[in-house]
Amino acid sequence: MKSLQVKIWGVRKRPYKTPSYDVRWSVAGQVFSETFRTKGLADHYRSKLLRASHDGEEFDVDRGLPESMSEKKASLTWYEFALRYLAMKWPHAAPNTRVSINESLASVTVALLGERPGRPAEVELRKALRNWAFVLPGPNDREFPTDIENVLHWVAKASRPLADLGDPVIARAVLDSLKLKLDGTAAAAETVRRKRRTLVNAMHYAVDLGEFSENPLGGVRWQKPRVSSEVDPRVVANPHQARSLLCAVSYVGGYRRARGRRLVGLFAAMYFGGLRPAEAVGLAETDLSLPVNGWGAALLHRTRPSVGKQWTDSGENHDDRGLKNRPAEDVRRVPIPPQLVAIFREHLGTFGTAGDGRLFFSEGGGVVSSSSYYRAWQEARLLALPPAVAASPLARRPYDLRHSALSTWLNAGVDATEVAERAGNSVEVLLSRYAKCIDGRQEVANRRIEDLLREYE
Repeated sequence: MKSLQVKIWGVRKRPYKTPSYDVRWSVAGQVFSETFRTKGLADHYRSKLLRASHDGEEFDVDRGLPESMSEKKASLTWYEFALRYLAMKWPHAAPNTRVSINESLASVTVALLGERPGRPAEVELRKALRNWAFVLPGPNDREFPTDIENVLHWVAKASRPLADLGDPVIARAVLDSLKLKLDGTAAAAETVRRKRRTLVNAMHYAVDLGEFSENPLGGVRWQKPRVSSEVDPRVVANPHQARSLLCAVSYVGGYRRARGRRLVGLFAAMYFGGLRPAEAVGLAETDLSLPVNGWGAALLHRTRPSVGKQWTDSGENHDDRGLKNRPAEDVRRVPIPPQLVAIFREHLGTFGTAGDGRLFFSEGGGVVSSSSYYRAWQEARLLALPPAVAASPLARRPYDLRHSALSTWLNAGVDATEVAERAGNSVEVLLSRYAKCIDGRQEVANRRIEDLLREYE
């Protein structure tokens, strides 16, 4: 092994009918070369040689390669790399983030499969990747059904080299594939943005592993889909509509079973308190101050998002986490109006609490699932709203109650800083998301324009 007398030349295009590119270098006077079909791949290979030389790695005189570019590393496939990336990210990621990473890696893996006989059906590929390959424990740490194992064996053999992403043409094709759903129709802009973010982060990890000298996606000219972060003003319910909806919830499922009645307080917390659904699900009696008269308060410190057993460390359907985008032990104090105080007091008097003190629980005492309260909300909309309104986007999702709450506060003239503090958002995010939901701005602008024009009459 030698680390001296290493000379690396540039990339040379070969003048053949099908263009190809040579990388030439010498070790101890002996010349070596490698041929690539694109200039991007050739530049990537040359960058790896230069990096190894600058780092003082020893070069093999017989093969002309440094240790970091051994055969095993040079043949790393995307699928092998994706499994390594997943193992690195999984332990520190929230369950919902794990779901997003899983979905993104599966999409890119399908896009980077080469031509190989025996390709499984698309449904089988997605099932094997999403439900088995990109979930920890991984393929090497647990037993799989034979059919799944056969699919993943084919994927491992058909997966293209990770280095192919160094070619801008291939990288752009992979990014374009993220814009489509399985049926060939356009994917939502937010879905594409989320998948691209995972891929970019994965490429940063590839740089850390020494597979690329820089993120290969950085130089790709690709049109990102536009993502709107603004709340649609059509989903915002006014106070009269919100009260009608909350009343209708109490009729869902009949009085005796009380399927809807035990959820009234949950939805009221989203509307009167501006809580996120996962924050409302995690509320406990000890978190509340409920005076007989006047305003009360809720000390939020716990969320119970519904994600599924395979994504949580506990193996339960609901994760048990701190507040969104805050340190684990952080607490947010939310004043709650007398209307919500009365609803909470009535709820506690009627249903009590779960064994761990939670206000809202299923008939069996478990955590309320998102599917359960979503179904109840859809039934309530049909009861409370005229058919034409029920067919509109108005309060289509339970989360829209939070949008209605924050819009109401802003339109009432509450300072944006105070609204942001209660909602657990930054002022910048708050104003950008709810800009279209603030009434009265056009009237003020119209008056100013009219006054100005009148001066010249």
